[in-house]
Amino acid sequence: MTVGFDLDMTLIDPRPGMAAVMDAVAVESGHPLDGAHFAANLGPPLDMIYRDFGVPEEEIPDLIARFRQLYPEIVIPATVALPGAPQSLAAVRELGGSTVVVTGKYRANAALHLAAFGWEVDHLYGELWSTGKAEALKALGAAVYVGDHVGDVRGARAAGAVAVAVASGPCSAAELADEGADVVLPSLTGFPDWLRENAPRLADGSSARR
Repeated sequence: MTVGFDLDMTLIDPRPGMAAVMDAVAVESGHPLDGAHFAANLGPPLDMIYRDFGVPEEEIPDLIARFRQLYPEIVIPATVALPGAPQSLAAVRELGGSTVVVTGKYRANAALHLAAFGWEVDHLYGELWSTGKAEALKALGAAVYVGDHVGDVRGARAAGAVAVAVASGPCSAAELADEGADVVLPSLTGFPDWLRENAPRLADGSSARR
């Protein structure tokens, strides 16, 4: 049984650092980038974010590179684990499963977050968003994908995985349910018990959807 997890606002809360980095890029570039707004709506990849802020297309690659350069020293130390995150990863191990993190974040920076918390996962994929996450999930035969954004629900469903949504990010429980999440939890704290209860059906490929 393979269980996938999103990273930002599913396993970790990087919002203060993310806001600070975006504001730093704004000062350097002169573009009206709003770090607080960005941090409150984590999910979409940086190129989409910059376009939404009105950054000219030709400048986006350089601003992405600068964001990634500033990231390790600003975001990593300011990030905290979300409640239930280590227990959820441990529950998969306890049940003999494997873990994969599939995130829209730059993979190298995602790896720094995992290392900072001492979390070992079997696979890590970065720079995948929404239905693009299905590529990695299907390759590993993931039975479940856990995320906080409607884009995560779309990715899980496109992969044929059970979409477990946590209302710890920018999307409400109602929005996640309306998008088609199979299970909506207030946070990851309830995930270990849900996984233990449904593990037999997940492991043998039976549907755990309700």
